Amino acid sequence: MRTQHEIGTRERIVRATSRLMQRQGYEATGLKQISQEAQATLGSVYHFFPGGKRELAVEAVRHGDREFAEFLTAAFDRVDDPAAAIVACARDLATGLRDSGWLDGCPVTTTALESVGRAPEIQRAAEEAYENWRTVVRDRLRRSGLAEDVAHDLAHTVINTLEGAELSAQVSQSEAPLEIAGRHLARLIGSYR
Repeated sequence: MRTQHEIGTRERIVRATSRLMQRQGYEATGLKQISQEAQATLGSVYHFFPGGKRELAVEAVRHGDREFAEFLTAAFDRVDDPAAAIVACARDLATGLRDSGWLDGCPVTTTALESVGRAPEIQRAAEEAYENWRTVVRDRLRRSGLAEDVAHDLAHTVINTLEGAELSAQVSQSEAPLEIAGRHLARLIGSYR
């Protein structure tokens, strides 16, 4: 893994924004705080993102999208059976959330909720993220032999359930919601095989 200084300034700004918005949302995250977290000047933030905070938020959501898509893909790559992979994924989400002191939930949801009806470009980026995640799950379910329509619907259910369980785990500061969700999603997937 590259150190903070080995990563380019633009990427440090995007990553810092993603992490801050993940923890505190769009409204509570300021450009000055972003520049400090990214170890970049405020001028650099404006240089790379002349559209300001909204443009940066869209890139941060896209970064969160890529991160979670990679997380899902890695879970499916480690375990051949998609039902077992979902259990492992839910367990890993729970562990990561606990290890962060219950601060690092979904990298997109907090910002997405604040954008509904107010920041259409951020909302679109969030919609694209959710669709990307559903595609990762759907494709893996299809490869396991499930019909397209079943894989499509299950992918929606998997992402919706994991997102809700992650939020519930964060609020309750308990791994149980994610562990329960993982087990039940595995049973649901198994019922179609």
